[in-house]
Amino acid sequence: MSDQDIRGNAWKTAPSAYLATRHAEFSVPPRPASCYLPMRDGCRLAADIYLPQPLAGTVAPERFPTVVIFTPYYRRFRLTAAGAEPSPNAAKYRDAFVPKGYAVVVVDVRGTGASFGTRDTLRSPSERDDYHEVAEWIANQTWSNGKIGCTGISYLGAAACFLASTGHPAVKAIAPLFSVSDIYSEQLYIGGMLSKVWVEAYDELMLALDQDRRELVAGFPYFNDPRFAGPERVDEDAEGVLLAEAIAEHRNNFTLADLAPEFAFRDAAAFHDPSLDSGSCSPYRYLDGIKPDVAVYSISGWYDGGGYANGAITRFLSLPDNDNRLLLGPWDHGARTNVSPWREKPASEFPLLGEVLRFFDEHLLGLDTGLKDEARVHYHSIHDDQWHAAETWPPARNTERLYLAAGDGLSPQAAPAASDIAFQVSFDWSTGRKTRYERLGAANIEDYYADWAGHEARLPHFDSARVSAPLAIAGHVVAHLTVAASQPDAAVYAYLSEVEADGTVRYITEGLLRASHRKSEPCPPEYRTTWPYRAHRRADAERLVPGQAVTLDFALLPVAWTLAAGSKLRVSLAGGDRGHFPQVPHGRPPVLTFTLGGKDGCYIDIPIADTAAGR
Repeated sequence: MSDQDIRGNAWKTAPSAYLATRHAEFSVPPRPASCYLPMRDGCRLAADIYLPQPLAGTVAPERFPTVVIFTPYYRRFRLTAAGAEPSPNAAKYRDAFVPKGYAVVVVDVRGTGASFGTRDTLRSPSERDDYHEVAEWIANQTWSNGKIGCTGISYLGAAACFLASTGHPAVKAIAPLFSVSDIYSEQLYIGGMLSKVWVEAYDELMLALDQDRRELVAGFPYFNDPRFAGPERVDEDAEGVLLAEAIAEHRNNFTLADLAPEFAFRDAAAFHDPSLDSGSCSPYRYLDGIKPDVAVYSISGWYDGGGYANGAITRFLSLPDNDNRLLLGPWDHGARTNVSPWREKPASEFPLLGEVLRFFDEHLLGLDTGLKDEARVHYHSIHDDQWHAAETWPPARNTERLYLAAGDGLSPQAAPAASDIAFQVSFDWSTGRKTRYERLGAANIEDYYADWAGHEARLPHFDSARVSAPLAIAGHVVAHLTVAASQPDAAVYAYLSEVEADGTVRYITEGLLRASHRKSEPCPPEYRTTWPYRAHRRADAERLVPGQAVTLDFALLPVAWTLAAGSKLRVSLAGGDRGHFPQVPHGRPPVLTFTLGGKDGCYIDIPIADTAAGR
């Protein structure tokens, strides 16, 4: 089994087929030109410029569309010896687009790499203003045809959204890959709880890079080549004097672990600057600045962190007037791994940047790629390993409700009489170290949740009957849990698993919610959802009354997964996840009591899709 685009009939022209017809017409220059771009406040940003080079016997056009990449992870490394790729963060974009007739510009964002300045938060408003100025510089170059696209994974993808939101008229298409829309709910405080792995690992990585601490950089798999010798200087800085000055400024960069507590609620702001909150760093805050003529292709994966797929989906839902597309695959963060336990090899075989190339060819080069004839949504279902097409999200038209029942069952009917099940939370329980969260900490995970059965065995669980035919889930499973706690606050985690006919337990997805954040409301237009939405305001937070039941409605992270005939669906419950989220409440593990049956009994709603492959 694989994630190849030929599995299913989801495309009229599959990405691999399109890519096969798109021959290289240019070559990549041996090294880029580089320079400093002055910003409005005097800060200088380091930029690399790769221009397509004509092949032997051909003549290159004078002007090209440009794909710009904004990165905090070094546009290019200085090398101590030849043979290494100096641009591990940007080479994939350079090699995908330059040979096909695009100029590629890679910029160290302020406070990083060889750029000057300091960072006061993630993707600060001042950084967004930089993007507009960079776009203006590109548009005025003699080699530019006046059309700009932007793409990239994670931070780079969110930067693409920031660029488009500036409204610069040259920006025509963006492809944010594996990137958030809201750092609060998708990245920083998932379910109202701090994502510890990401915060801790992010600070370690940025300290290493921003201060050129090479002994620390070597500890990260992406950057552990011994030939890497810090950020590459620009052409005008032959002696490295300017680079040294820039790195000295970076020592004043913010620290996420210090800033994060000030963002504990979505409306909480930094004390020193009331205008600086988590929304200031989030693309959704500026969504209305993206003009309707800007095409947007949002791409993510089912195990993409703790909510990045939600970011892609809400971006798709919130920009209905744009040429707006959505691709969701069986991938972790950045599609480094095909997460399906049934895959033939760990590495993805899907031509991801080939699909982005087609998108840019349509909107930047003006080619007739057939894109208009394709469905707007494509998604991959795990276990049957098929690609599907849809015009809307969610693709599932039907919902099946299953009630948690006494005797560890999941039943289509609620028991007429109510009963309770109680368990003591253990703060020592964990989902392990092969999870979607470790990947955000830059760990190179290949076998996700391979040890899930051992961890899940310690949890109370509820099983459905065996399915007589394949059961296709596609979208957000929503948990409706009536629960009382013995403490004034608690965290509730719900896990979904497939129990195969031979008893093998496979992790599917999960959801979590801090009970004090239980208040929900209709979603705003800039962050449209089809799942329960929470504003996570400080004023909305409400303690529990110990022993008094409340209702928690929350979505599990989205997934498309097809249970095999003979399998059972399992719901497991927990009250903590050591190493990934804080204890709630600290040092006071509560007893959680769930209501089963009756009018207030716990249940889950499952989005059921058509099991037919393809369209």
